[in-house]
Amino acid sequence: MLIGDVARRSGVSARMLRHYESLGLVRPTGRTGSGYREYSGEDIRRIFHIESLRSLGLSLRDVGRALDDPAFAPAELVDDLIERTRERIAAETRLLTRLRRIGAAEPAGWEDVLQIVALLQALGSQSAGARQRAALSAIDEGPVPVEALVEAVLGESDPNVAGALRWALAQAGEDAPALLAAGLDTPEAEVRERAVRSIAEIANAEATALLRDALTHCDEVVREQAALALGARGVADAVPTLLDMIVAGRNDADAADALSVPAGDPAVAERIAGGLVDRLAHAAAGSSARRRLTQALADIPGSTSSRALAKLSRDADRVVASTATYILELRRAR
Repeated sequence: MLIGDVARRSGVSARMLRHYESLGLVRPTGRTGSGYREYSGEDIRRIFHIESLRSLGLSLRDVGRALDDPAFAPAELVDDLIERTRERIAAETRLLTRLRRIGAAEPAGWEDVLQIVALLQALGSQSAGARQRAALSAIDEGPVPVEALVEAVLGESDPNVAGALRWALAQAGEDAPALLAAGLDTPEAEVRERAVRSIAEIANAEATALLRDALTHCDEVVREQAALALGARGVADAVPTLLDMIVAGRNDADAADALSVPAGDPAVAERIAGGLVDRLAHAAAGSSARRRLTQALADIPGSTSSRALAKLSRDADRVVASTATYILELRRAR
């Protein structure tokens, strides 16, 4: 079979067949009387073998070894190909992610593209200072790749850098809460906490709705961080969780501060005071929980709170009694 026929049958161009011959991969069985290359059925099978091995990513040199070296062991080469393929896929995935983020930021021109690339590189820096500077400058440098900021804050362990990233996300626009919400469902507890803290710093209706949903989250830290943020926004739904935090002594001072905001509504203030009184009744005598609950009454206005403090001023626990007496004196002085 002549080279033109082989090319048509195998799908390998005549030029490539000549290249294979120059490398010693294929040697035509003979030549015609006119000097044309003549390929046998065995030659054609070898060509198909060459193409099959090339399809696996083998170099032509490795193809030659595989076909001609009797001692050639394919397992090691295949393992190497697997590793190289994984590395290539990872690199291509990183590139695809970067391109998608640049596109999502809707750059107006190449200057914007270059600024986004510089920001992405800085956010991935080994230097905490460089990452922090990138976060703080992100809003002023042009289009912001919000997805990149979200990924950065969810993976950031340095508290200063994390604070800067949360600030940047709070300024970044409407897409941040939905992207951060995915972090609430990850298996890593630290990532869930970073997500809820970041959502807590975004002051819009979507973030508030996510925080409301987080009040029933299976993660206690997520529930409590959501309650602190909602309390500071005056959302009464957070009250039960804040009361539980005071009883348990977890961020109790912050929880008491957060309770004072929804207590600006007289009806809610009465509910909060009633909740504090109920928990006081169930707390063990002499416990630190009773002292924390008494202190929490300080910023809750209304008759229920005042009556409770008057009763507590005669409590058997000296610390509770003196705390209640002091709060009542402050109220009378106002």
